Formats: sequence, C-alpha cells, structure tokens
Amino acid sequence: MNQTSTGNHRFPLLQGILPVDRERLPGEIMAGLTLAVLAIPEVMGYTRIAGTPVITGLYTMLLPMVLFALFGSSRHLVVGADSATAAILAAGLTGMAVAGSEQYLALAQLLALMAGVFLLFARLLRLGFLADFLSSTVLVGFLTGVGIQVALGQVSGMLGMKGGERGPANQIIGSWGAGEAHVQTLMISLSVLAVILVSRRVSRRIPGPLIAVAGAILFSWMFDFGAHGVSLLGKVAGGLPDFGLPAVEWSWELAGSLAPTAFSLFIVILAQSAATSRAYAARHNEHFDENTDLVGLGLANLGAGLSGTFVVNGSPTKTQMVDSAGGRSQLAQLVAVLVALLAVLFLTDVLAYMPTAVLSAIVFMIGLDLVDLQGMRRIQQQAPAEFWVALATAAAVVFVGVEQGILLAMILSLLDHVRRGYRPRNQVLVPGGRHGWRTAPVSRPAQFLPGLMIYRFSHSLYYANAQLFLEEVTALSGKARPPLSWFCVASGAIADVDYTAAETLRLVHAMLHARGIRLVFVAVEEDVKAELDRYGITRLVGEDAFFADGDELVAGYQRQHPGRAVNPV
Repeated sequence: MNQTSTGNHRFPLLQGILPVDRERLPGEIMAGLTLAVLAIPEVMGYTRIAGTPVITGLYTMLLPMVLFALFGSSRHLVVGADSATAAILAAGLTGMAVAGSEQYLALAQLLALMAGVFLLFARLLRLGFLADFLSSTVLVGFLTGVGIQVALGQVSGMLGMKGGERGPANQIIGSWGAGEAHVQTLMISLSVLAVILVSRRVSRRIPGPLIAVAGAILFSWMFDFGAHGVSLLGKVAGGLPDFGLPAVEWSWELAGSLAPTAFSLFIVILAQSAATSRAYAARHNEHFDENTDLVGLGLANLGAGLSGTFVVNGSPTKTQMVDSAGGRSQLAQLVAVLVALLAVLFLTDVLAYMPTAVLSAIVFMIGLDLVDLQGMRRIQQQAPAEFWVALATAAAVVFVGVEQGILLAMILSLLDHVRRGYRPRNQVLVPGGRHGWRTAPVSRPAQFLPGLMIYRFSHSLYYANAQLFLEEVTALSGKARPPLSWFCVASGAIADVDYTAAETLRLVHAMLHARGIRLVFVAVEEDVKAELDRYGITRLVGEDAFFADGDELVAGYQRQHPGRAVNPV
C-alpha cells in the first residue's frame, strides 16, 4: 500500500535519501560506482535507439538523475535513459528531422519537456492511479515487441552495413537486405557479444559492456581500425551540456504533431516507473508515494529537456543493478552522477576511437534482454486468453510502430478490464462451509432457506453488465423450487452503481414484485447505499430491505416466515 509520508501540503524533498544510514554509506558508494560502470556503456547505446549524439546518453545521468534523487519518493528507482522511451521518441520523430542533427536533438529535448509537463500535470490532478491501466500482460507484450524491434534494428550496424530507413518494417528489412557484411566489423560485434555473455555467466556484477568498450577503443587505437574500413564514432563533444530551452521554433502546429508521442512517453514512464518502484518498495518493506514520484519524474524530464538530452524513465535494469550491489537509497545514484560527470569532462576524447559496431552490439543485447520469453510463456500457461493480448501488442510494436503499440496496449488493457466486469462470475450462497455458507453456481438455483435465495454479484453494477444481472435474476427467480418469497442481492463486491444499472434494478424489482417476491439487499457499502438512495431504489424497496450481514438477513426473513429453517438443498 502506498503512503504519502510528506503530507498533502508539504513540498516533497529528499524522501529517497533521508534518513541517511551512516553504516551503509560505504555500500551506497560501491553501489553507485557499480551503477556508473554498468550504465555508462548502456546509456551510450540508448542514443543509437533514440537517434541522438552519444554524449546525450551521458547527459541523462547528470541533471535528470539528480532531480529525481532530490524530489522523488522511491529510495530505489533509478531514472535515466531507457530503451522503450528511446524507441517511442525515435518513432515519433521519424520524418520530422534527420536523426543526429541539431534540429532532431532540439525536437527530442522538446519531447522531454512536454513529457515532463504531462507528468507534473498528472501530479496536480493526482493521476498516479493511471499507471494501473496498463496491465502486466500488455506491458510484457509491449516491452517484448520493443526488444525485438530494437535488436533487429541493430543488425545492420553489427554487420557493418548501411542501416534501413527508420520505422519498424523498413528498419527490419533494411537490416537484412542492405548489402554484404563487413568482415572486420562483424568480428568486432561478435567479440563484444562474447565479452558480455561470458562476463554475465561468471557474474552479473562484472561490467561486461564497459570491458568491451574499453577493449574496443584500445585495439582501435593500436591497430587503426578506421584505416581498415571500420566505422568509428569520431569526435565526441565533451564538457557540460548547454543549459536552456531547445533551439526550435515553437508553434501550436508543432505541439500538436508532438503531443501523441509525448503522451505515449508519459504513459510508459508512468506505468514502468510505478511498477518498478512498487516492486522494490515491497521487496524492502518500504513505502513510496506514486504521486510524489510523478514530481521527481516530471522534474527529471524537464531537466533533460533543459540540459541537452532526451526523455528519461524509471529503469528496471538500472534499479536492479543498484539493488544487487547493495544500494538502498538515492545516495547511490548521486555517486553515479559524479562518476558520469567525470566521464563527460575528461573521457570523451578517447570515444573517438570506438567502433560504432560496439554500440550496436550493446544495444542488440539490451533488446534481447527486453524480450521476456519466460513472461510470455508464463502468461500462456496461466492465462491463455491474455497471452493473445500480449502477443498482439508485441506484434503491433514490431510491424506497425511503437506509438501504435502503446496505444493498442492501452486499448487492450481497458478492454480486458471491461471484459472482466462485463461477464463477472456470480454465485448463489447456500448453507455449509467454515463460515456457515458456501458458494454454488448460478446454473443451480439453490436456496439458502426455503423461499430465500441469496445471489452474490461479484462486480460493480454498471451499464455493461446490467443486462447480465437482469437475465440471471430472472432465470434464478423463475426456476426456484419451492417458489421464492425473498430474493437477496449480496452486495459486498458492488463498489458502484451507475444510472443504467439503477434503471435495471427498477426492472428487476418490478419483475420480482409481479412474481410475489420481495427484493432485499445485504452487505451494501455506505457509498453504494447513498447511490441507491439518490436513484430512488431505497424508496422503492423500503429502508427495511437492507441488512448489514447474513445473520441479520436470516433473522429478518425468519421473523416474517416462521418455520422456514430447513434448507431444501
């Protein structure tokens, strides 16, 4: 359960840092160093997905990470560059500017600012609950699709061939049909993959990507890879980022063009960050406030847009890096910021010797890591119907586009929610069991007492399932033997009754009344009772038709129908 530890009126600050456990400071420092060593090559790789200069990946580990550490609620969530949001950004900017150009970077910054505004606006309206509207099923499918698209999109770079056009289908086709592979580039790519895989097999704490990057740079410098036709990164502009608004001419037309992409980024940031924060808060028996996290995430993205880089997100992989290394607060992230700052100031010159295939290989592995085959298999085994939802989402991302995939994911999540409420599994209650009652299927019109049937509706009553309610009550009351005197709706699971459902209740009351049956209710929530009062249902059935619990219901029934104490079932 989430808890707002700062109250409603105090501006959140340092929740992810305070209180500081001095005994854990060495562990926090080591966790921060581990994060920096593992994440620096990763964020550089994400720029290949986003289409921005390599240095912008390092910039995501500066101001954005600091702002979330100061203003976020989660003590564990690491905010930085992320493959899913980088892919959404790249898809949204396709055709608007040339990837890697100044105009493209300015648009990427503007998207980060817009996503930040969406997040802060969501905080003002307390919309953190929107994270629940992307089900785990579609999130697994979405990230799997992103992983496949990202991995396939790097194949051409690993082979030393000209990549295909941007866009899912073009990128995949171009990766496989761009010409003959460059042998030296392919060997470099395979070597990088081998280093990463071997280091993982030995220990996840070994910085395989960093070893691969350092080794590739060293060999490139020693053996002049560039002279052998290997594409190198070239000069990388170092130093601190330029702070300020992106150099783009603002217009409402431009805002309208970018708004769908910014909203898609907002939804993914909201869902992925909340899911990660919840998981680690539960693991360590801590509390976090998702609305406060929205402040941190919003400011982090504003910081990204104002410091020359692209959108950032809560990263499950980086969060796991810190947690595995022993980090238990945002102090570890601040240590990583200092290391990244040193890299930005003093190490960018050596990056000129790095083969671009190294980044392609690193991103290829990142993409494979996102493909959650175990998760998909688990969904298929435990919830076959939901597996097809996850598969459809993944296919939409791969073959249509990331933005369209996230839109489909949202729609399928909502349809899944509606599906569950549209055909709820309702029951009738009969005597027996540990608590004096047990459930029976509605296909068997069993009575609790002769003449008393208790029907439990297991969902809120609204327009989509009101017809089912009417049909089941009609069938149950018509088939009952002996004939019913009372028909009771057990309402403990009904959290809301809308206008259409209230009209249906009037029809049910009229139908039962025509059959000589009284409609009563048990265990009605206070808010639902207020709705029934407002709709006039209470006046229709009478105030004495509401009972607090089963004992009170049975006692009231037996007072009016003495002698009916033997259950017919």
